[in-house]
Amino acid sequence: MLKSGVVLFLYIMSVQYKKHFSCTSDIVSLLLDRGLIIEDVDFAQRYINRVGYYRLSGYLYPMLRFPKENHSFKSGSKFQNAINLYRFDKKFRFLIFYEIEKIEILFRSILSNVVSEYTGNIFWMTDPSFFASEERFSRTMTLIDKELKNSKEEFILHFKSKYSNPYPPAWILVEILPLGVVTRIFENLADNVLRKKIASRFGLPVPVFTSWMTIITLTRNSCCHHSRVWNKENAISPMIPKNIKVKWIVSKVSPKRIYYNLCIIKWFVDIISPHNKLKDRLLKLFSDFPMIDTKAMGFPKYWEGEPLWM
Repeated sequence: MLKSGVVLFLYIMSVQYKKHFSCTSDIVSLLLDRGLIIEDVDFAQRYINRVGYYRLSGYLYPMLRFPKENHSFKSGSKFQNAINLYRFDKKFRFLIFYEIEKIEILFRSILSNVVSEYTGNIFWMTDPSFFASEERFSRTMTLIDKELKNSKEEFILHFKSKYSNPYPPAWILVEILPLGVVTRIFENLADNVLRKKIASRFGLPVPVFTSWMTIITLTRNSCCHHSRVWNKENAISPMIPKNIKVKWIVSKVSPKRIYYNLCIIKWFVDIISPHNKLKDRLLKLFSDFPMIDTKAMGFPKYWEGEPLWM
Protein backbone atom coordinates (compact mmCIF):
# COMPACT_ATOMS: atom_id res chain seq x y z
CA MET A 1 0.00 0.00 0.00
CA LEU A 2 1.33 3.48 -0.92
CA LYS A 3 2.12 5.82 1.94
CA SER A 4 0.39 9.21 2.01
CA GLY A 5 3.65 11.03 1.22
CA VAL A 6 4.18 8.92 -1.91
CA VAL A 7 0.60 9.51 -3.02
CA LEU A 8 1.04 13.27 -2.54
CA PHE A 9 4.31 13.20 -4.51
CA LEU A 10 2.67 11.34 -7.40
CA TYR A 11 -0.24 13.79 -7.36
CA ILE A 12 2.13 16.77 -7.51
CA MET A 13 4.18 15.20 -10.32
CA SER A 14 1.12 14.32 -12.43
CA VAL A 15 -0.37 16.79 -14.91
CA GLN A 16 -3.78 17.06 -16.50
CA TYR A 17 -4.27 15.80 -20.05
CA LYS A 18 -4.75 18.96 -22.13
CA LYS A 19 -4.70 17.70 -25.72
CA HIS A 20 -7.76 18.50 -27.79
CA PHE A 21 -9.50 16.61 -30.57
CA SER A 22 -8.03 17.21 -34.02
CA CYS A 23 -9.79 16.42 -37.28
CA THR A 24 -8.03 14.19 -39.81
CA SER A 25 -7.08 17.02 -42.16
CA ASP A 26 -5.41 18.87 -39.27
CA ILE A 27 -3.50 15.72 -38.28
CA VAL A 28 -2.22 15.23 -41.83
CA SER A 29 -1.15 18.88 -42.03
CA LEU A 30 0.70 18.52 -38.72
CA LEU A 31 2.50 15.39 -39.96
CA LEU A 32 3.56 17.25 -43.10
CA ASP A 33 4.84 20.17 -41.00
CA ARG A 34 6.90 17.72 -38.94
CA GLY A 35 8.66 16.42 -42.04
CA LEU A 36 6.69 13.30 -42.95
CA ILE A 37 6.43 12.67 -46.68
CA ILE A 38 2.80 12.04 -47.66
CA GLU A 39 2.47 11.43 -51.38
CA ASP A 40 -1.33 11.07 -51.40
CA VAL A 41 -3.00 13.31 -48.82
CA ASP A 42 -6.53 12.04 -49.56
CA PHE A 43 -5.42 8.44 -49.08
CA ALA A 44 -3.68 9.35 -45.82
CA GLN A 45 -6.83 11.00 -44.49
CA ARG A 46 -8.97 7.99 -45.43
CA TYR A 47 -6.52 5.56 -43.86
CA ILE A 48 -6.31 7.51 -40.61
CA ASN A 49 -10.11 7.70 -40.48
CA ARG A 50 -10.27 3.93 -40.94
CA VAL A 51 -7.74 2.80 -38.31
CA GLY A 52 -7.46 5.86 -36.05
CA TYR A 53 -4.44 8.11 -35.64
CA TYR A 54 -3.66 6.94 -32.11
CA ARG A 55 -3.32 3.33 -33.31
CA LEU A 56 -1.27 4.35 -36.33
CA SER A 57 1.04 6.62 -34.33
CA GLY A 58 2.80 3.55 -32.89
CA TYR A 59 3.99 2.75 -36.41
CA LEU A 60 5.10 6.33 -37.08
CA TYR A 61 7.12 6.46 -33.86
CA PRO A 62 10.22 4.59 -35.15
CA MET A 63 10.66 7.28 -37.82
CA LEU A 64 10.97 10.16 -35.32
CA ARG A 65 14.32 11.80 -34.71
CA PHE A 66 15.93 11.82 -31.28
CA PRO A 67 14.85 13.25 -28.97
CA LYS A 68 11.47 11.75 -29.87
CA GLU A 69 9.66 14.36 -27.75
CA ASN A 70 10.36 16.95 -30.47
CA HIS A 71 8.07 15.06 -32.87
CA SER A 72 10.32 15.70 -35.87
CA PHE A 73 10.61 12.99 -38.51
CA LYS A 74 13.89 11.67 -39.86
CA SER A 75 14.83 12.72 -43.37
CA GLY A 76 13.08 10.60 -46.01
CA SER A 77 10.37 9.29 -43.66
CA LYS A 78 7.22 8.37 -45.55
CA PHE A 79 3.62 7.81 -44.49
CA GLN A 80 3.67 4.68 -46.66
CA ASN A 81 6.43 3.24 -44.45
CA ALA A 82 4.05 3.35 -41.48
CA ILE A 83 1.32 1.70 -43.57
CA ASN A 84 3.69 -1.10 -44.58
CA LEU A 85 4.68 -1.63 -40.96
CA TYR A 86 1.04 -1.64 -39.87
CA ARG A 87 0.14 -4.23 -42.53
CA PHE A 88 3.13 -6.37 -41.57
CA ASP A 89 2.13 -6.30 -37.91
CA LYS A 90 -1.41 -7.36 -38.81
CA LYS A 91 -0.17 -10.40 -40.73
CA PHE A 92 2.37 -11.09 -37.98
CA ARG A 93 -0.41 -11.19 -35.36
CA PHE A 94 -2.41 -13.62 -37.50
CA LEU A 95 0.64 -15.87 -37.81
CA ILE A 96 1.28 -15.83 -34.06
CA PHE A 97 -2.34 -16.47 -33.10
CA TYR A 98 -2.56 -19.37 -35.56
CA GLU A 99 0.24 -21.11 -33.63
CA ILE A 100 -0.91 -20.11 -30.13
CA GLU A 101 -4.34 -21.62 -30.83
CA LYS A 102 -2.72 -25.08 -31.00
CA ILE A 103 -0.93 -24.53 -27.67
CA GLU A 104 -4.02 -23.22 -25.93
CA ILE A 105 -6.25 -26.09 -27.03
CA LEU A 106 -3.71 -28.75 -25.99
CA PHE A 107 -3.10 -27.11 -22.61
CA ARG A 108 -6.83 -26.96 -21.85
CA SER A 109 -7.22 -30.62 -22.80
CA ILE A 110 -4.21 -31.85 -20.83
CA LEU A 111 -5.12 -29.87 -17.70
CA SER A 112 -8.73 -31.02 -17.52
CA ASN A 113 -8.03 -34.65 -18.45
CA VAL A 114 -4.85 -35.26 -16.43
CA VAL A 115 -6.24 -33.79 -13.22
CA SER A 116 -9.59 -35.56 -13.64
CA GLU A 117 -7.87 -38.92 -14.12
CA TYR A 118 -5.30 -38.35 -11.36
CA THR A 119 -7.81 -37.21 -8.73
CA GLY A 120 -10.75 -39.34 -9.80
CA ASN A 121 -12.91 -36.24 -9.49
CA ILE A 122 -14.34 -34.74 -12.68
CA PHE A 123 -15.56 -31.71 -10.70
CA TRP A 124 -12.12 -30.93 -9.26
CA MET A 125 -12.01 -27.45 -10.77
CA THR A 126 -14.70 -26.22 -8.36
CA ASP A 127 -13.47 -28.19 -5.33
CA PRO A 128 -11.31 -26.09 -2.95
CA SER A 129 -9.58 -29.16 -1.50
CA PHE A 130 -7.44 -29.45 -4.65
CA PHE A 131 -5.99 -25.94 -4.46
CA ALA A 132 -3.19 -24.33 -2.45
CA SER A 133 -4.56 -20.81 -1.99
CA GLU A 134 -8.10 -20.34 -0.77
CA GLU A 135 -8.02 -16.68 -1.80
CA ARG A 136 -6.94 -17.46 -5.36
CA PHE A 137 -9.51 -20.25 -5.56
CA SER A 138 -12.21 -17.81 -4.44
CA ARG A 139 -11.23 -15.33 -7.17
CA THR A 140 -11.31 -18.11 -9.73
CA MET A 141 -14.76 -19.21 -8.60
CA THR A 142 -16.03 -15.65 -9.01
CA LEU A 143 -14.84 -15.72 -12.63
CA ILE A 144 -16.30 -19.19 -13.21
CA ASP A 145 -19.68 -18.06 -11.85
CA LYS A 146 -19.60 -15.01 -14.09
CA GLU A 147 -18.71 -17.00 -17.21
CA LEU A 148 -21.40 -19.60 -16.50
CA LYS A 149 -24.03 -16.94 -15.92
CA ASN A 150 -23.23 -15.02 -19.10
CA SER A 151 -22.42 -17.93 -21.43
CA LYS A 152 -24.76 -18.51 -24.36
CA GLU A 153 -22.81 -21.55 -25.58
CA GLU A 154 -25.14 -24.39 -26.51
CA PHE A 155 -23.21 -26.96 -24.48
CA ILE A 156 -23.53 -24.78 -21.35
CA LEU A 157 -27.26 -24.19 -21.88
CA HIS A 158 -27.71 -27.92 -22.48
CA PHE A 159 -25.90 -28.80 -19.24
CA LYS A 160 -27.97 -26.33 -17.22
CA SER A 161 -31.25 -27.64 -18.65
CA LYS A 162 -30.45 -31.34 -18.24
CA TYR A 163 -28.36 -31.72 -15.07
CA SER A 164 -28.86 -30.64 -11.48
CA ASN A 165 -25.15 -30.26 -10.67
CA PRO A 166 -24.19 -26.69 -9.71
CA TYR A 167 -21.15 -26.82 -11.99
CA PRO A 168 -20.17 -28.77 -15.12
CA PRO A 169 -17.17 -31.13 -15.09
CA ALA A 170 -13.68 -29.77 -15.73
CA TRP A 171 -13.57 -30.53 -19.46
CA ILE A 172 -16.65 -28.35 -19.99
CA LEU A 173 -15.61 -25.51 -17.70
CA VAL A 174 -12.16 -25.25 -19.24
CA GLU A 175 -13.75 -24.40 -22.59
CA ILE A 176 -15.40 -21.18 -21.38
CA LEU A 177 -12.59 -19.75 -19.24
CA PRO A 178 -9.99 -17.27 -20.52
CA LEU A 179 -6.51 -18.74 -21.01
CA GLY A 180 -5.10 -16.58 -18.21
CA VAL A 181 -7.61 -18.04 -15.75
CA VAL A 182 -6.80 -21.58 -16.90
CA THR A 183 -3.11 -20.89 -16.28
CA ARG A 184 -3.85 -19.56 -12.80
CA ILE A 185 -5.87 -22.69 -12.04
CA PHE A 186 -2.82 -24.76 -12.95
CA GLU A 187 -0.58 -22.56 -10.78
CA ASN A 188 -2.87 -22.96 -7.78
CA LEU A 189 -2.99 -26.76 -7.81
CA ALA A 190 -1.91 -27.95 -4.38
CA ASP A 191 -0.33 -31.22 -5.55
CA ASN A 192 3.14 -30.45 -6.91
CA VAL A 193 3.41 -33.97 -8.35
CA LEU A 194 0.33 -33.22 -10.43
CA ARG A 195 1.75 -29.92 -11.65
CA LYS A 196 5.00 -31.67 -12.60
CA LYS A 197 3.00 -34.32 -14.44
CA ILE A 198 1.31 -31.65 -16.58
CA ALA A 199 4.43 -29.52 -17.18
CA SER A 200 6.44 -32.60 -18.17
CA ARG A 201 4.03 -33.18 -21.05
CA PHE A 202 5.62 -30.06 -22.52
CA GLY A 203 9.16 -31.04 -21.55
CA LEU A 204 9.52 -28.28 -18.96
CA PRO A 205 9.92 -27.88 -15.19
CA VAL A 206 6.92 -26.32 -13.44
CA PRO A 207 8.37 -22.79 -12.91
CA VAL A 208 9.45 -22.44 -16.55
CA PHE A 209 6.18 -23.88 -17.86
CA THR A 210 4.15 -21.47 -15.71
CA SER A 211 6.27 -18.51 -16.80
CA TRP A 212 6.04 -19.42 -20.48
CA MET A 213 2.28 -19.96 -20.36
CA THR A 214 1.96 -16.48 -18.88
CA ILE A 215 3.93 -15.08 -21.84
CA ILE A 216 1.79 -17.11 -24.25
CA THR A 217 -1.33 -15.64 -22.62
CA LEU A 218 -0.08 -12.05 -22.80
CA THR A 219 0.99 -12.47 -26.44
CA ARG A 220 -2.35 -14.08 -27.29
CA ASN A 221 -4.23 -11.18 -25.71
CA SER A 222 -2.20 -8.64 -27.68
CA CYS A 223 -3.11 -10.47 -30.89
CA CYS A 224 -6.80 -10.74 -29.97
CA HIS A 225 -7.01 -7.04 -29.12
CA HIS A 226 -5.23 -6.05 -32.36
CA SER A 227 -2.42 -4.43 -30.38
CA ARG A 228 0.99 -3.61 -31.79
CA VAL A 229 3.17 -6.71 -31.49
CA TRP A 230 6.17 -6.45 -33.80
CA ASN A 231 8.46 -4.37 -31.52
CA LYS A 232 6.56 -4.51 -28.24
CA GLU A 233 8.43 -5.37 -25.04
CA ASN A 234 7.10 -7.91 -22.55
CA ALA A 235 5.88 -6.29 -19.35
CA ILE A 236 7.47 -9.20 -17.51
CA SER A 237 10.54 -11.26 -18.34
CA PRO A 238 9.93 -14.93 -19.12
CA MET A 239 12.01 -17.41 -17.18
CA ILE A 240 15.15 -18.56 -18.99
CA PRO A 241 15.54 -22.36 -18.86
CA LYS A 242 18.75 -23.79 -17.41
CA ASN A 243 20.55 -26.97 -18.45
CA ILE A 244 18.06 -27.60 -21.23
CA LYS A 245 18.86 -30.91 -22.94
CA VAL A 246 17.08 -30.46 -26.25
CA LYS A 247 17.23 -27.90 -29.04
CA TRP A 248 16.99 -24.31 -27.85
CA ILE A 249 18.62 -20.99 -28.77
CA VAL A 250 22.31 -20.28 -28.21
CA SER A 251 22.53 -16.60 -29.18
CA LYS A 252 22.27 -14.03 -26.40
CA VAL A 253 18.92 -12.30 -26.93
CA SER A 254 16.60 -10.14 -24.87
CA PRO A 255 13.86 -12.21 -23.20
CA LYS A 256 11.61 -9.15 -23.34
CA ARG A 257 11.44 -8.91 -27.15
CA ILE A 258 8.95 -10.63 -29.43
CA TYR A 259 11.65 -12.94 -30.83
CA TYR A 260 11.92 -14.66 -27.46
CA ASN A 261 8.13 -15.06 -27.39
CA LEU A 262 8.34 -16.70 -30.81
CA CYS A 263 11.00 -19.08 -29.51
CA ILE A 264 8.66 -20.05 -26.67
CA ILE A 265 5.84 -20.58 -29.16
CA LYS A 266 8.17 -22.66 -31.36
CA TRP A 267 9.09 -24.84 -28.37
CA PHE A 268 5.46 -25.71 -27.72
CA VAL A 269 4.51 -26.09 -31.38
CA ASP A 270 7.42 -28.48 -31.99
CA ILE A 271 5.96 -30.77 -29.34
CA ILE A 272 2.45 -30.53 -30.78
CA SER A 273 3.46 -30.74 -34.44
CA PRO A 274 7.14 -31.66 -34.99
CA HIS A 275 6.96 -30.92 -38.72
CA ASN A 276 5.32 -27.50 -38.36
CA LYS A 277 5.95 -24.68 -40.83
CA LEU A 278 6.40 -21.80 -38.39
CA LYS A 279 9.92 -21.00 -39.58
CA ASP A 280 8.84 -21.09 -43.23
CA ARG A 281 5.88 -18.82 -42.52
CA LEU A 282 8.13 -16.30 -40.76
CA LEU A 283 10.66 -16.31 -43.60
CA LYS A 284 7.85 -15.82 -46.14
CA LEU A 285 6.44 -12.91 -44.15
CA PHE A 286 9.86 -11.24 -43.90
CA SER A 287 10.30 -11.78 -47.64
CA ASP A 288 6.97 -10.07 -48.33
CA PHE A 289 7.99 -7.12 -46.12
CA PRO A 290 11.77 -6.70 -46.69
CA MET A 291 11.73 -3.25 -45.08
CA ILE A 292 11.07 -4.71 -41.62
CA ASP A 293 13.88 -4.30 -39.11
CA THR A 294 14.02 -7.74 -37.47
CA LYS A 295 16.73 -6.50 -35.11
CA ALA A 296 14.14 -4.19 -33.52
CA MET A 297 12.07 -7.32 -32.88
CA GLY A 298 14.95 -8.95 -31.01
CA PHE A 299 15.96 -11.33 -33.79
CA PRO A 300 19.68 -12.17 -33.76
CA LYS A 301 21.67 -12.39 -36.97
CA TYR A 302 21.23 -15.78 -38.66
CA TRP A 303 18.40 -16.69 -36.27
CA GLU A 304 17.12 -19.29 -38.70
CA GLY A 305 20.30 -21.31 -38.07
CA GLU A 306 19.68 -21.58 -34.33
CA PRO A 307 19.22 -25.18 -33.06
CA LEU A 308 15.59 -24.49 -32.14
CA TRP A 309 14.78 -23.36 -35.67
CA MET A 310 16.68 -26.06 -37.56
